[in-house]
Amino acid sequence: MITGLAWDTPLGRDPEAVWERLCAGDSGLAPVDSPHPLRNTLAAVVESVPYGTPAGERQRVLAGQVLASVFADAGLSTADPGVGLVLGTSFGASLDEKEPALHTWADDAAAGIGYPGTPVCVMTACSAGADAIAVAHALVRSGKRRVCVAGGVDVVTEAKRLGHSALGTMSPTGLRAFDRARDGMLLGEGAAFVVVEHPDSARERGARVYARLRGAGAANDAAGLTAPDPSGRAVVRAVERCLASAGLAPADIAVINAHGTGTPLNDEVEARSLLELFGSDGPLVFATKGAFGHSLGATGAVEAVATVLALRHRQVPPVVGLREPAAPLRLATGSAHPVGAGAGLSLTLGFGGFNTCLLFEGVRA
Repeated sequence: MITGLAWDTPLGRDPEAVWERLCAGDSGLAPVDSPHPLRNTLAAVVESVPYGTPAGERQRVLAGQVLASVFADAGLSTADPGVGLVLGTSFGASLDEKEPALHTWADDAAAGIGYPGTPVCVMTACSAGADAIAVAHALVRSGKRRVCVAGGVDVVTEAKRLGHSALGTMSPTGLRAFDRARDGMLLGEGAAFVVVEHPDSARERGARVYARLRGAGAANDAAGLTAPDPSGRAVVRAVERCLASAGLAPADIAVINAHGTGTPLNDEVEARSLLELFGSDGPLVFATKGAFGHSLGATGAVEAVATVLALRHRQVPPVVGLREPAAPLRLATGSAHPVGAGAGLSLTLGFGGFNTCLLFEGVRA
């Protein structure tokens, strides 16, 4: 069960207010000054921790604020040692600032909210936030934990902006996922966490339930450091494993929150994989990076929350920037679209071939 959720995004922090802005087609991408020559100065940054604050501090403060919010939303104590904590990021601030270890930020964020245990830190590139939730799902499903808080956080930094500019993955124009004119991604940042709880525990506590986390699946293609395997076999395998773990079939899926980076190859591979799995008359597909930017290690968690909200509200926001679809998918274009009965998938594809899929089922509010 998902019994708590919280996020901080370039469109704000309140889940319902952010959802309204998403469905209105708003975008948090805006010019962000840089002392370096970049392909594009557009980025999507949060307002709660000013850009220009040292990157490590931004990472820890952002994580701590949203962690405190998700514990409060679920009615849990941050001092409860029985609650598991699984935190994901990509490189966090480590490309810009030297830290003792890649998990230091997670230890500091946990200590900052009074959490007495040691968090698990997941660093699987752009799939980290989704993988953190998948780890929590496994811990709860196996009985090792009754409750886990899981998700991801990542911040825009100058090193990341320079890196993606140099790699050519940064768009020189704008982020247009699945569009014929797509030419790259634009960076964003944020944090999102959910509470994954065993149904018995949720029932005993009288917890509010947002959705059911029914399944998770992952596969790695290891085709290259940055480019995905053009065949899409690992993407298909991740979704198939997710469906199998939930005991559901492709026909049971009503909506998919796609990774949708706007990079030509990534979008092509993802679209081909979804068509192989579901066909052109399959689930409604949406993507949120045109609104939030690509928040790297946080994106899987941000998109998981967006999937839960889509099921809860029975609608999805439009894909910002999409004008001429490049694939025959059922894409949400123009305005918010209603969602029919069924479950929802959140699909995340990371550098290094990390492919992760989460399956949520809505509940009556």
